[in-house]
Amino acid sequence: MDFRLLRYFIAVAEELHLARAAERLGIEQSPVSRAMRDLESQLGVQLFDRSTRLTRLTWAGQVFLGECRRVQATVEQAVKSAKAAAQGCQGHLRIASLAQPRIATLLARSREDEPELEIRVFELPFAQQLKMLHNDLLDIGFGLSNAVHDGLVAEPVWTDPLSVIVPARHPLLAHVQVPLAEALKFPLVLCHPESGSGCRHQIQALLQDAGTPLKLVDEVTSLGVMLTLVGAGYGIGFSIASQVQTLQRPDISIRPLAGIPPMLSPYLLRRHGEPSEPMKRFIERVKDEAAPV
Repeated sequence: MDFRLLRYFIAVAEELHLARAAERLGIEQSPVSRAMRDLESQLGVQLFDRSTRLTRLTWAGQVFLGECRRVQATVEQAVKSAKAAAQGCQGHLRIASLAQPRIATLLARSREDEPELEIRVFELPFAQQLKMLHNDLLDIGFGLSNAVHDGLVAEPVWTDPLSVIVPARHPLLAHVQVPLAEALKFPLVLCHPESGSGCRHQIQALLQDAGTPLKLVDEVTSLGVMLTLVGAGYGIGFSIASQVQTLQRPDISIRPLAGIPPMLSPYLLRRHGEPSEPMKRFIERVKDEAAPV
């Protein structure tokens, strides 16, 4: 299969809009549309639900997106490894990152403290991180779940308050701080338990503690897809505010929850056993970042 088709598919699946995907790829829209039809024909499955005006992934498309990201990450890692070896780099860390300012600070500190250390950063769903850690294709991951396989370790690193994500125009925006009971009156868009950052388990447990039945309207593969559906008015979502704020989307708004907000725990993920020296130093920086000021 042409790797180009996978690259086009990832863009369309993440943007859920052909024109935006074409702009992101730097090509015309018609080749992208034709490539998606060719891809579905080659696979013999429907990847997109075209029954509504909004482009959406079928479940087969969501599963295929996760696998395409894995293939893309593996290819990118191979290219980076070859270039780093040619430049004489000694030692490396392969890290899967969450879109959080704290992790950006950690990565910047690591590059400053150890400029000779090659750091490769990937954006991977939680389930894919577990596979790559198990197969020694990743050294450190970050996720919002501690549901790891045998042979892996999940260490809580800090806590962040849960926030509600709503469309740019929504009745909940009348609240500066949104009561959780009011938020749960509206339909929810949540990440599938096997996708995204792994936050579904934590978020669902926190929301169910409120004692209100959840009105789940959709399960998606990533934070980006969740925000697209929230922005389109399909429902509201929940996330760590710092993750969403970095994306700067005009179609959504973020509100803190009223009272003492529920807290989510990001986890550092790694293989069980003695970490390498570069890993030890990175973990020490994580502990420093998590320490109260």
